[in-house]
Amino acid sequence: MDHDILIYVIAGFVAQLIDGALGMAYGISASSLLMGFGVPPAVVSSTVHAAECFTTGASAISHHTFGNISRDLFRRLLIPGIIGAALGAYVLSSFDGEIIKPYISGYLMIMGVIIIVKAFMPFPPREVTTKLTPLALIGSFLDAVGGGGWGPIVATNLIVRGNSVREAVGSVNAVEFFVTLSASITFFLSIGLGHWQVIAGLAAGGVIAAPLGAYLTKRLPHRPMMVVVGTLVILLSLRTLLKTLGFTTWL
Repeated sequence: MDHDILIYVIAGFVAQLIDGALGMAYGISASSLLMGFGVPPAVVSSTVHAAECFTTGASAISHHTFGNISRDLFRRLLIPGIIGAALGAYVLSSFDGEIIKPYISGYLMIMGVIIIVKAFMPFPPREVTTKLTPLALIGSFLDAVGGGGWGPIVATNLIVRGNSVREAVGSVNAVEFFVTLSASITFFLSIGLGHWQVIAGLAAGGVIAAPLGAYLTKRLPHRPMMVVVGTLVILLSLRTLLKTLGFTTWL
């Protein structure tokens, strides 16, 4: 039991370290791992979002402390992000987990590919804050359905469109607290919450890593780390997809 908790703490620490520095990959990494252990999709997403209520809160405070948050980006992303997360959580709670599982795995694989592709795309030197409402709605909806994706969809989109990496990552991380809280409340009202050992481990590791992740936002070479994260997500999701379809895998 104690060994299992330690594994979840380490997983939460590493995932939040990456997420805090890049603005992405906590939910996707944790979701891919839990689905690989055979946890149903709705439980995976509810568990990850419950843990993220703690980790994203700590991350938001840390990014505010380091001056990484743009008030304009934060304000424009907040409300549509909350609405999309609630809708996504409600939709996922209404489906049979085993039926939707391969689709979620496929979605996570696509997210992994997007992360790698974004790593090699040039960033145009211009600030863009338009069309953020549909971006936040779609990003938070898919985040709730897949257990991750808010960062890869929203943060990378903002960065590729020309926004400051520091402000895009900081602002997206700050809004993510409200996105995960919205999804968690909806999951709790729909299916309840369980797997408290997993939640506690992921949350503890994430809270510890949050300040370091915010600090690394200014220091970390983003492209190499994005490639590593994207590759890991693809492999974990491929493993889950193959197992779901009945194939034997060495992954």
